[in-house]
Parts: sequence; C-alpha cells; structure tokens
Amino acid sequence: MHIPVYTRRSMPYTLSPDETYGLDVENTDYLKDHVQSPDRWILNFGPAHPATHTTLRVVLELDGERIARVTPHIGYLHSGFEKLGEHHDWNQYVCTVSRMDYSSPIVNDIAWHNSVEKLLGIDVNPRCKVIRTIMAEIGRLQSHLLCAGAAALDLGAFTGFLYGFNEREFIYDIVEYVSGQRYHPDWTRVGGAWRDLPDDEVFKRMVKNFIHVRMAKSLTDLESLLNRNRIFRDRLEGVGAISMEDAIAWSLTGPVARASGVRRDVRKNDPYLCFENNWDGQGAEAVKFNVAVASAGDCFSRYLIRMEEMKQSIAIIDQLIDKIPGGSINVGADSKTVIPEKSDVYGSIEGTIQLFELVMHNRGWDVPLGESYSCVESPNGELGFFVVGGGGKYPWRARCRPPCFVNYQSIAKLLEGHQLADAVAVIGSLNIIAAELDR
Repeated sequence: MHIPVYTRRSMPYTLSPDETYGLDVENTDYLKDHVQSPDRWILNFGPAHPATHTTLRVVLELDGERIARVTPHIGYLHSGFEKLGEHHDWNQYVCTVSRMDYSSPIVNDIAWHNSVEKLLGIDVNPRCKVIRTIMAEIGRLQSHLLCAGAAALDLGAFTGFLYGFNEREFIYDIVEYVSGQRYHPDWTRVGGAWRDLPDDEVFKRMVKNFIHVRMAKSLTDLESLLNRNRIFRDRLEGVGAISMEDAIAWSLTGPVARASGVRRDVRKNDPYLCFENNWDGQGAEAVKFNVAVASAGDCFSRYLIRMEEMKQSIAIIDQLIDKIPGGSINVGADSKTVIPEKSDVYGSIEGTIQLFELVMHNRGWDVPLGESYSCVESPNGELGFFVVGGGGKYPWRARCRPPCFVNYQSIAKLLEGHQLADAVAVIGSLNIIAAELDR
C-alpha cells in the first residue's frame, strides 16, 4: 500500500508506510497513526505561512479540500519565559512579559505588576491607577486594530488592513511619549512606573485627538468596508462556530468566549484599577462600559465583538482622560520595595541607599513568603500571573496564564470539517500570538 504525501515538491509522491515520510514532523509514528486513507494528505500550515501572522504551525490532515483532522503545535519563537521569572527581579521581569503578547505589550506590563503588587500588599496611587487604565485600553485598541485589519487582509481586503494598521502608528506615538519606547514599553514598576507623564496636557491632547478624530474615522471606514461586504461575511458567517457550553468547557476567554454568549469580563467580574468602586479612596465610582456579547460563536461574531469593544474602550478612556489626579505616580518613599524618584536618588543619601539595596542587593525587597494570583482583561482574554514569593529579590515561581495558549487549544474543534480556505479565517479570528504559546 502506498500513501500519497504532500510535500514542498511540485507534485505529490508515494512512500511505503515503513519509509520516512519526508515531512518536517518530528514524530513519524504520529503520521502513521493519522494517515488512514490513500485519499488523505498531510499539510503543514505554517510556521512560515503568511496567514498565520507569526511562527504558528498547524498540521492538517486533508480529505480533498476538507479538513479531517487537526494537530496544533506550539513553539518556534520564545522559550522558557516562565523560568526566566525566577532569575529576574520583580522589576526586571517586565521586559520579558512585554514580549509575550507583542501586539499590545503595555497590557502585559500592567498585568505583571498588578500581580506583584497584590503579593506585596501595595495599593498604587490614584494617579497611577488612572494612567494605567487609560494605557491598558489604548493597548486593547492597539490589538483589536491589528486583529480586524489582518483578518480582512487574510481574506483579500487589503484596504481594510491599511485602515486598521495605519492607526497603530499613532498609538506608538502615545506609548513612546509615556514610556520612552515605541514597541516594548517596559513601563511599569512595583508601586508605579519608571517615570511619570512628561506633561499631562500634552498627553491629554494626544489621546483625545487619537480617540475622537483618528479612531472615529478608522472605525467608520472599517465598518463601511466590511460589515456588509458579501465576500467578507460569506467567508466568516457560520465558520469556526463554537457553542457557549463548549466555550466554557474549553476555558475560553475574551472576545472568543463572548462571541459565544459567555458573559464574562475580568473588568466586571474581578475588577481592578479604575474598574472597581472607590478606586481613589474617596468614593469614586468605577468607570462605566458595556460588555459586548454575541450568540452565534462564529468568526463574524468575533469580529463584531472586537469592533464593539474598541468603541467601549474609547468610552472608558473618555471618562478618565480629564480626571487624571495630581501627585506622584509612585507610592510613597516609606515603601522600601519601590524604586525612588531620581531626584531623591541624586539629592538624598536615603534615596541613594534605597536604590542600591533594590538594584544591587537583596535587602531592599521585603517580600512575604506567600503566593498570589491576579489577572486582567487583556485584548485576547484573561491574562493572569501566579507568583510565589521566596522572601528575596527574585520570585520563587512565576506562572503565566496567557489567553492565547488556552484559546489555541480549541483550534482542532473549530477547524475540523471545514474547508482548507476556512483555516485562514478561523486562525485570524482567534488572534493567536505565538509568543504566548511557547512554554
């Protein structure tokens, strides 16, 4: 019996079952188990396929154009990012987490230090809470613009990609103004941030111009181009559908789960920063927004959810941008786990000693022997960090709960039975970021 196998050669060729298969698949026993029929072909979708957007690899078993079986693979980009947490101090590790979801890295920064501050029992200043909330929602816009634009590009709407991707440049301008870096901000620190806003009024003007002028036009253009586009809807409606029960059983979160009717949003169910009442210690109400929920659970519903979430993010930013409190972005100097202001470092012996103990010595970190878990609503779902304090400069254990890693496990259920061309639509609707997959 000869088995046809698809390779990078121009034509399929045949091999007997006891021969090597000539594919870039590590486990040949896996192939022998999966190739059941002479009509089945094995296709590597990625890791270099343009529609995977990243180093993502899915092994597809094809029956003609129909996907009969799917095996997702992880890896190919980062490795050991959790183990690195045991060798970086509580501030240094932010440089690693910002590279996990590189489509909205500032959200990762905020998520990590929210978890650390929960372990240390630190409640950041109201000014820090407001600025972090604004930047987290800007990060959501940053991610959703890329997802919607790239999904359109995968299906042939190049103009839609330009409408979404172009606005991200202006988000980079805001991130650079706040943190000093465009792509990987590495901005947050325990108890605050590495620096305050250079100028509040300039920051407000930049943000207002972006959300009220540029984003308003971009969303209108995207919706006009795609929402009633027959080709776009035919490629997405009814494709990759998952029920609410299955979404819960697979532990899906974020827009993927809410598109199936799962009414869960960490900002509502486990509020943090300005999403909880009395965030300023003086009775301030939580910011108001609506959780976008759909019921069809297909690719088109995921697109609509993300479009609505961008509108809600704009509303959240609009509520806070004129209410940035004064004061310091960092907690007081009495907290010995917070890096002091540069003026204190250069102007007082106490600030110099505190900086030395935090950066060069273990004595500055008053970390309890304990553990904590804290999560935020990242653009792709629940992003959480479980940290164990060992009493010193470094975490004893740092464990990440990345939304893409959990959402990606359902790819087989979403793809099997669909056409090969539908794989492009389904993967794009999940917005998988491969840097969150590799362990």
